[in-house]
Amino acid sequence: MPPPPTARRVVCEAVATSNELIGRVLGGRYRLRALVGTGASAQVFLADDTTLRRQVAVKVLHASLAHDETFLRRFRQEAQAAAALNNPNVLSVFDWGHDELPYIVTEYLAGGSLRSMLDAGHRLSLSQTLLVGLEAARGLEYAHRRGLVHRDVKPANLLFDEDRRLRIADFGLARALAEAGVTEPAGSIVGTVRYASPEQAKGETLSGKTDVYSLALVLAECVTGEVPFAADTTLGTLLARVDQPVPVPAALGPLRTALERAGQPDPNDRPDAEEFAIALMSVAEDLRRPELLPIVGALVGAEDKVRQDLTMVRPLSDEEVPAGMALDAPPIDEVVPNISVDDDRRRWPWVLLGFLLLAGAATGGAFAYVASRTVSHVMPELVGRDLAELQQVALDNDWILGSPNALRSDQIKAGQIISVTPPAGTKLAEGQTVEYTVSIGPEPVPIPKLDGATLAEASTELAKVRLRLGEPVYDFSETVGAGKIIRVEDAGTKAPPDTAVIVRVSDGPTPRTIPNGLLDQPVAVVLAKLTELKLVPAAPVEEFNETIVKGNVIRLDPATGTQVPRDSAVTVFVSKGPEPKPIPNLFGFTVLQAAAKLREAGFDVGDTKGAADRQVQATDPPVGALRVPGTKVDIITSTR
Repeated sequence: MPPPPTARRVVCEAVATSNELIGRVLGGRYRLRALVGTGASAQVFLADDTTLRRQVAVKVLHASLAHDETFLRRFRQEAQAAAALNNPNVLSVFDWGHDELPYIVTEYLAGGSLRSMLDAGHRLSLSQTLLVGLEAARGLEYAHRRGLVHRDVKPANLLFDEDRRLRIADFGLARALAEAGVTEPAGSIVGTVRYASPEQAKGETLSGKTDVYSLALVLAECVTGEVPFAADTTLGTLLARVDQPVPVPAALGPLRTALERAGQPDPNDRPDAEEFAIALMSVAEDLRRPELLPIVGALVGAEDKVRQDLTMVRPLSDEEVPAGMALDAPPIDEVVPNISVDDDRRRWPWVLLGFLLLAGAATGGAFAYVASRTVSHVMPELVGRDLAELQQVALDNDWILGSPNALRSDQIKAGQIISVTPPAGTKLAEGQTVEYTVSIGPEPVPIPKLDGATLAEASTELAKVRLRLGEPVYDFSETVGAGKIIRVEDAGTKAPPDTAVIVRVSDGPTPRTIPNGLLDQPVAVVLAKLTELKLVPAAPVEEFNETIVKGNVIRLDPATGTQVPRDSAVTVFVSKGPEPKPIPNLFGFTVLQAAAKLREAGFDVGDTKGAADRQVQATDPPVGALRVPGTKVDIITSTR
């Protein structure tokens, strides 16, 4: 099925723009070398960082966003928040800027995306899907603890490096684009809507459980090739999942229970990212060890193709080795076949969270499968150490890590060891099992509502519950005074202690622009319009004016077109008409001379009363009387 016309147009326009950008240097240091991919809102380029002499990826947002002040402000805030994330499963953001076009600089990953993997015709085994889910859940859990919700978890945002380690891309960008009104091409439900949660469909406040729901849809697609609830239209897709749990096919096997919980329509019934990871871990021992993920490398110089229908993909069994089926993609490494051993040896032990830190886990070097040996090693002291150290010790000594016991602790950081069995100093033979307890951090605490509080008050209240104030986001508000909190993101939900809580702070009312078109209008009309804009008209000031009729507005202060705060005073200057002038003294002038003087003074010449050849004796109105220009003045002469 060919891509929709709108999607083809977006790609064609992007190609034209990318040709103009290649070779350009952004921010004085990032030289764009080649186009990697295009999307509805941006293009991604392979670039050289000329300062640090390394390859980076530069996402250049479309020109339509370059002058959107609302988007640019949100873009800067979200980029700053994303750059603060430091996790093996979150794409590193190095820099951002606005060099005519807004851009963001990240690490460059050559392994392509999960989207390219699926579009190349690959379906993942249950073990591979579990690997993807655990790494993604770990990255999400890290971000959620820091108050960030991704909002756009989908295969295109799950990237891989050459060692097949997963990174989540575009934290914060979805929110910035949503506030700017950026959408996917018309006629396509690829992207956000395909993986949207029920609360996104209903426009409700989002929490980290939104990302868990989207991840569950992604994992189902990894195995089946289809997204649950994906209808032919955007509306159909959203309506289908508003109040129905995600239908998880039987093909998901042991993963089915975890995905069904994550796919509940009510976020209160879903696990958070940490709980989802634990649920996935609980079924790991029921699965075979995973084959290498069939990554499809990022194609430099090529545009992302509009996604085709996946219904023609040939299903793969758990045992089948995925082959390289991506057109023009780099060759896929050969997968090491399963070793023929008894069923217990084919099971693969996992450890909570820490398995992701294993150097061999991402490369498919896999997990420790040990044969019976008699060599023993002394157990070192590992209590209080990072889980990665225990993993490394287990690898070095050919020990098997048993099922994890995860406990919450206020004293021991998440990911650190609480206890190990056998204890330090004990000799343990190779191939034996090490049991351990790992901290998953302190008990989450409720995020309080702080509506109407100042930042200082909010900081104090958050400190009382062991939370801290994050970087505030400023919005205009018609109802909340400047400097006061409009709302707290995710108030009422729970977060780990020391989480940075994001608050939205009032920047005061939206500024008003004094409209054009008010000059030379009746004063009553102008006063009504200013009042409608919630501006305060001062008492009108009357002035003489030769051109504006009496009662109409001459000018405003501040002038029309000026932007002012709400409730600002505006002075209205109203015409009193032309300024009156005194009738000149024409005594002794001839009639002709008198007529000339009247015209010179701006008056009209009226009737001549008396003999026209006599000298002027008086005028009507009389000399010195104040009259507006244009008034008729009669000339009076003697009659004899």
